Amino acid sequence: MSRFGLQTTANGPLALITLRGELDMLAIAELESELERVTEDVVALDLRSLLFLDSAGLRTILLARDRLDSEDRRLVLVRGSRDVQRVFEITRTTERLEFVDAPEHVSS
Repeated sequence: MSRFGLQTTANGPLALITLRGELDMLAIAELESELERVTEDVVALDLRSLLFLDSAGLRTILLARDRLDSEDRRLVLVRGSRDVQRVFEITRTTERLEFVDAPEHVSS
């Protein structure tokens, strides 16, 4: 069984990428590939089913935000579990990233 998985749904200008399992250095290539593939103006990462996030996963998210920003696109994160959110809090990246509570709260 894979420790990481993702599923993407597109709806107009929004691509929602739902992440499951563990986003670590073994999984980042799959996420990076999907982030390169999507072309929508707003990319939302749904972290609610993510069990683990390490520094490699965090770096991938931050680099994606920078790339999308340079293309006049947005990255929005759907808040994950307490453990996942803790990674953003202790690294003070909550101040640099856009978070919402649920996918339906993402505006395009």
